Amino acid sequence: MRTLDFFYFFGSGYAYLSVLRIDALASRAGVTVRWRPFNVRPLMRENNVMLRDEAQKVRYLWRDIERRAAHHGLPFVKAPIWPTEPDLLASRVGMVAAEEGWVQPYSVESFRAWYLDGLPLGTTDSLETILPRVGQDPARVLTLAAAPEAFARLEAETDAARRLGAFGSPTFVVGEELFWGDDRLDEAVDWAAGRHPGQRG
Repeated sequence: MRTLDFFYFFGSGYAYLSVLRIDALASRAGVTVRWRPFNVRPLMRENNVMLRDEAQKVRYLWRDIERRAAHHGLPFVKAPIWPTEPDLLASRVGMVAAEEGWVQPYSVESFRAWYLDGLPLGTTDSLETILPRVGQDPARVLTLAAAPEAFARLEAETDAARRLGAFGSPTFVVGEELFWGDDRLDEAVDWAAGRHPGQRG
């Protein structure tokens, strides 16, 4: 069984679509997903991408996500609070979740809370709502997320994404083959399953 590395940023609009879709697609294809939250912001800066300064592109982005959500039968209420995740707290909690084995349900619940409940990501109040939904004690987890180890792990995952060539979120990697964007998720799963036409030689 092949493994698909799923790199995503809490606060990435298109990642919402992939977070809600990837497990079902991978399961049907017999592919294992490794959920890997990372910090996309330094990678975007390194590639001179300043999305916050591109108002027209941001308007298009939310409309495009709304269309794609409808296409895939996913819920969409309205454009979520953005920018969000100011101190990378949701991402640091993701490092704790990845270490302890509950990163997938935490990520799904975080994106659902952001998009569907109108909660900002990365605030203590939001996490005190989200963490009990996945069976976690907020006080314990937030203490761990404030520790140097969580910061170091997030930096390490970001470095790993950089080395693989990632420059945006979501990014999918199979071996050394990289796919960027939710619209490439299906292709990435096909590649991991060994059934992509580009693998035929």
